[in-house]
Amino acid sequence: MVQLSLPQHSKVKPGRTVKAAGEGAKKKKTFKIYRWDPEKDENPREDRYEIDLEKCGPMVLDALIHIKNDVDSTLTFRRSCREGICGSCAMNIDGKNTLACLKPISEISGDAKISPLPHMPVVKDLVPDQTHIVAQYQSIEPWMKTESPAPTRERLQSAEDADLLNGTDGRGPAACILCFCCSTSCPSYWWNGDRFMGPAILMQSYRWVIDSRDEATGERLDQLEDPFRLYRCHTIMNCTNACPKGLNPAKAIAELKKLMVARQA
Repeated sequence: MVQLSLPQHSKVKPGRTVKAAGEGAKKKKTFKIYRWDPEKDENPREDRYEIDLEKCGPMVLDALIHIKNDVDSTLTFRRSCREGICGSCAMNIDGKNTLACLKPISEISGDAKISPLPHMPVVKDLVPDQTHIVAQYQSIEPWMKTESPAPTRERLQSAEDADLLNGTDGRGPAACILCFCCSTSCPSYWWNGDRFMGPAILMQSYRWVIDSRDEATGERLDQLEDPFRLYRCHTIMNCTNACPKGLNPAKAIAELKKLMVARQA
């Protein structure tokens, strides 16, 4: 039988336990948090923080901010808007990629286990290195491309065309916040991330392909004419399941495939 094991420096070791809740705390919760410091020649570890939930807000991000501010200032993570708009606080919480600012602590039974988004290299603690996936995003040229003269004001589109982008329920491809929860949930992206664009980038590509104001549809589809860039999607649906905004990257990819077939007919 073949036995596989992680490289030595990839094994997560037990870390320290910090009891910060106090003896009189009535609402205690333990957070198991992935820790790794690139400046230390040590394996990553899992630290345990027991905190009093009455000292922080209701979301996982509130707990992380409380830990950093009042318990352990060395804890490192990204955050910005705290409103599910910027995508900065994307991480793996309780086994699922999501946004810490939108994840209620009350939905986590038992200890809360928190780690960085999978598949990406780690910069430090809960901060992933997004260099590669951002370069993929830049490669699709995510801006309006036109040849016609610019109007005196703005380029208009009909309400129906706007609905294609935004969705009648606000969940169209233009609502993507590039948190990358979907791409880092995709097994095809795990194995082929060097060439497969992944659901987040493909949904962004679809967003520009269907924009009625853009005049580079053919060029954009040409860029996807590759065995790996688009067609490594096997409709596993992890992306749609993971999206914290309720979007459907798998549907956007399917629509791109239909457009590719239609142009060849």
